[in-house]
Amino acid sequence: MFVGNDKGEPREGDWLPSLALVAAVFLWGSSYAAMKVVVASFGPMATVWVRMVVASILFCLIGWKELRGVRFGPDWAWLALLFLLQPCLYFLCEGFAVKYTSSAQAGMISAVLPLMVMLGAYVTLGEKSGLMVWAGCGVSFVGVVWLTAESVPTSTAPDPLLGNMLEAAAMACGAGYMLLVRKLATNYTPWVLTGMQFMAGSLFFLPGVWGAGISWDAPLGAYVLLLYLGSFVTLGAFGLYNWGIARVPAGRASVFINLVPVIAVCLGVLCMGETLSVEQQLACVVVFGGVLIAQVRLGR
Repeated sequence: MFVGNDKGEPREGDWLPSLALVAAVFLWGSSYAAMKVVVASFGPMATVWVRMVVASILFCLIGWKELRGVRFGPDWAWLALLFLLQPCLYFLCEGFAVKYTSSAQAGMISAVLPLMVMLGAYVTLGEKSGLMVWAGCGVSFVGVVWLTAESVPTSTAPDPLLGNMLEAAAMACGAGYMLLVRKLATNYTPWVLTGMQFMAGSLFFLPGVWGAGISWDAPLGAYVLLLYLGSFVTLGAFGLYNWGIARVPAGRASVFINLVPVIAVCLGVLCMGETLSVEQQLACVVVFGGVLIAQVRLGR
């Protein structure tokens, strides 16, 4: 996730930043169930492309002034890699992931993203992580493997093994993207990077939409959810999170991200009628337990 600027100072008792963070993670968590419905109507490529287009249009209407005076300079190669990882490969993998696995399982696998970032920071940036972080990584990895091993094909998850692997690949792309943001954030504002990502994604997914033979004959509800994904989830959630993290300590803000898989699982069960076996529920507990173990260091 983008890290906001530090113009806002953390203030004790100010509930608005926390409310913004809760709203952001709820939007991200709800995207899995919404994606499941929309992908079934339009297919993965069309769904992702429209999300990018809607977000790009909104960005140009709201933040076009931010693009004035932007100079790429020697960063063009890093920016190209950033856009390739997110949104291109990330949404490509995730779009097909929710086609083959349930939104509940995909959402739970997303819990390993913060841990992947910690591992990537250790390898690429030399940032040292404590023993509890490594232990949490190991526990979460075991949970993801267990969750995938216990998955069986159902009407909502025709090929859960493939879907879960694609979701894990999406999380790896997300982790690489977050590390690149740390490198580029000194030269570009988070809002500019976000807008350029959406525009790059619109171009990347356009050929796939032209050649996919997509039928746009879908229920009105699918179109509403598609606009919801492009506006509220793709653009709105990032804006809320950036605003909130600029006003609360970063450690406290990162804890909110752990709510994403919980919300995804709950909405998948309640709204999509998805079910998890006892073994899969235990595997979810193991995944989430690993995330919590890695957060023990924040107790200091």
